[in-house]
Amino acid sequence: MTTFISTDVALGKNVKMSKFINLYGCTVGDNTKIGAFVEIQKNARVGKNCKISSHTFICEGVVIEDEVFIGHGVTFINDTYPRAAVLGRLQTEEDWVVEPTTVRKGASIGSGATILANVTIGENAIVGAGSVVAKDVAPYTIVAGNPARVLRRTTDAEKRDIAV
Repeated sequence: MTTFISTDVALGKNVKMSKFINLYGCTVGDNTKIGAFVEIQKNARVGKNCKISSHTFICEGVVIEDEVFIGHGVTFINDTYPRAAVLGRLQTEEDWVVEPTTVRKGASIGSGATILANVTIGENAIVGAGSVVAKDVAPYTIVAGNPARVLRRTTDAEKRDIAV
């Protein structure tokens, strides 16, 4: 089997999907495009008119709003203190709480970025390729690096162009 889509996935209209995709208990909005080798886990939500590029991992607790671009090989994290075992036994879902991450409308995340738990990336913000986002990114802000740092805010003219 080249693609797995569980029966509890809610797909919007006109969703385009490549091969080798795993979708579990998630929601994907209308007109979204999902590249090859993408996994979207349960209780994750992807909005309308998004582009999720190949080799991206979207874990439980991630909300991606409408019109978001996710580059190749982007990884989301939902646990600040991950552990394999608790008290000498393999950890289960009952041993931890999902930590949410939100990507607001119109944001763009460059290839190879890692987005840590408990982060909000603001509306129309841009995350540079290879960045590690460890704290919130304000709307209309460009960040890059490890850890991601503000490079600049977009100008009013750029805001108008983005909003069009």
